[in-house]
Amino acid sequence: MPSLHPAPRSGAASGARVSERPLVAIVGNPNVGKTTLFNALTGARAKVGNYPGITVDRRVGSTQVDGLGDIELVDVPGTYSLVARTGEEQIAIAALLGLQGNPTPDLAVVCVDATQLVRSSYVLTQIRELGIEAVVALTMTDEAGDASPDITSLAGRLGVPVVPTLARQGRGLIALRDAIGKAITGQRQRETGPDETWRWRPSPELDARLDSVAEHLPGHWPQSRAMALWALLSIEPDDELIDIPDSLRRAALDATGNAGESIDDEVISARYSWLDQQIAPLLRGKIDRSFTERVDRVLLNRFVGFGVFLGLMFVVFQALFAWADPAITLIEEFFGWAGNHVADLLGPGLFTSFLVDGLIAGVGGVIVFLPQILLLFFFIGLMEDSGYMARVAYLMDRIMKAMNLHGRAFVPMMSGFACAVPAILATRTMERQRDRLLTMMVVPLMTCSARLPVYTLVIATLFPVGHVAGFLPVQGLLMVAMYLFSTVTALVAAWVLSRSVKPLRAKRLPFVLELPPYRLPRLRDVGRMMWDRTSYFLREAGTVITVATILLWALLAFPRHLDNPSRDYDALLAAADTPAAVAEIEQARDGERLRASYGGQLGHAIEPVIEPLGFDWKIGVGIIGAFAAREVFVSTMGVVYSVGDEVDEEDPTLRQRIRAERRADGAPVYTPLVGLSLMIFFALACQCVSTLAVVKRETGGFRWPLFLFAYMTGLAWIASFAVYQGGRLLGFG
Repeated sequence: MPSLHPAPRSGAASGARVSERPLVAIVGNPNVGKTTLFNALTGARAKVGNYPGITVDRRVGSTQVDGLGDIELVDVPGTYSLVARTGEEQIAIAALLGLQGNPTPDLAVVCVDATQLVRSSYVLTQIRELGIEAVVALTMTDEAGDASPDITSLAGRLGVPVVPTLARQGRGLIALRDAIGKAITGQRQRETGPDETWRWRPSPELDARLDSVAEHLPGHWPQSRAMALWALLSIEPDDELIDIPDSLRRAALDATGNAGESIDDEVISARYSWLDQQIAPLLRGKIDRSFTERVDRVLLNRFVGFGVFLGLMFVVFQALFAWADPAITLIEEFFGWAGNHVADLLGPGLFTSFLVDGLIAGVGGVIVFLPQILLLFFFIGLMEDSGYMARVAYLMDRIMKAMNLHGRAFVPMMSGFACAVPAILATRTMERQRDRLLTMMVVPLMTCSARLPVYTLVIATLFPVGHVAGFLPVQGLLMVAMYLFSTVTALVAAWVLSRSVKPLRAKRLPFVLELPPYRLPRLRDVGRMMWDRTSYFLREAGTVITVATILLWALLAFPRHLDNPSRDYDALLAAADTPAAVAEIEQARDGERLRASYGGQLGHAIEPVIEPLGFDWKIGVGIIGAFAAREVFVSTMGVVYSVGDEVDEEDPTLRQRIRAERRADGAPVYTPLVGLSLMIFFALACQCVSTLAVVKRETGGFRWPLFLFAYMTGLAWIASFAVYQGGRLLGFG
């Protein structure tokens, strides 16, 4: 959760702007057309960053306003309230009041849905109470039709300018810019303090509580009774707010006493009472939602709707696996061709190895994720823009809540079967920071496509071709079992983490969800979202992945020279008379170099730790190499066993050498029990530097990727130990 450290409203403090351009915050409930309006106003002049100190999207752009020139716009995450009890509410209040390093806006444009006039006006009442200058952009007027409120009457009741807009068609944007310009200019001409006029009056008892809290507001906070009310409602004994002064926290808790719910009821009831009396009558008829209601009778049905959703998820899953595969193969072949071309051009040497195996491989390891990321966010964009994503969250929340997960967590977790990197990026569709973190911590447990080569190699090499009950193939059952194992483990891990890790243990809030009407997706908005996510990945996570790949290359490439080679490779190469003989000698030399590298030495060093799992130091080297990407385990084992680094899981020579490997006492290194232990380890261990890099960028530090690595590796070791040692006790050694 973000902290709430208020900054001064003006001047050179942390919340002040460096830019002299006016700043406008676009605020509103989820699904009221807020982001569509932002896109229409800014066009291509927008960029995506993060709010200060937290990894939540902060979309910033600019637009032209007569008399002011360029002004800055910031798209605040959708929220139903400004009481800072959830992540999105904390971000909204911080953005509006210039807290925790955010610049202080000159104006708030509040998007009010013409079809949900009372509910979407609630946040406006809080904004006005806090003395923030506002303009209302009335959205969804086309869906409201003849029931749309009279604009003059609505503006008079709300006390702020109201501009009807249809952002998708570009209607009302000129009038909105004009209203923004007039409001900002008028605000700058006034020197009076914040507007203290409330739409309702607190009871004498609440009035006294506010007085006791107001005395303890820090001097650099906005000094108003509305700010005291905010503190009274937001500060709780078990809240996640930090940087709240101790004196204010004590005053708020003392003033609340045992009357927390009654205070909430009084405030919420008073605001809605005013809205019901003054605003609701302005609607001039009933909104026609017959089409949406008819579709929802099917898509929200717990049986039919769930079946439709599973069918759609199958399409998404198939797209991430099969449709992306040609593009992934093309990227891999291109970077393979580029590496070979550079190697042929420069000849063998350390610099060539750095360029080919470090830099080019690192960049290729970033670009190769793009097909799956683009496809995943294409489908997410369609579901979001059409209104179906809200139905997904509703349907899946019935299941996911048992594991303390949000309904929206299902799509990232399902996507994790293809790749954890785009799946972790997909958690950005979840508003609450705690829900995002918990989902990120369990998504890597899903069996991603990178694990399949490892499973295929182990199953085909160590498990017999046979059938269970005469018709069920053993090898196929094992593959299905690994998928089921990863899914169950991820759900159980979510349940355990949500009850044991404090930042993930936050109480589950009531499931409040807006079900917007169905709309045709706007491909331009979907494309913009795909570009934003992709460019963020390339810019932020791509750098970390490339650097980490180069470091792994160095670990497996140095030292370059063998002090005591087992054979005179130079003489053997000089005497070799066929390309096949040269290749065999080079493979043997590369294998010996790898075994003598720092990575090989590390494999020897960790052997006492992994030996209880049934692994030897050679498997340890493969595990270390797999940090570049899990599927690299296969090619690393190819080098270790002097088969070459271009082998795949189907290579018969690699399979034969694995079967033939023996321990010092003549016992086989690889048995079905060792194979099962190895697959369990790969299913649970976080052996993917790309995943860790994306988690680091998404969480803003090393704390959560280190936690992810530690808990998954520990879990993998314990589970593999139990499988291997338990199997031996049962006589399967």
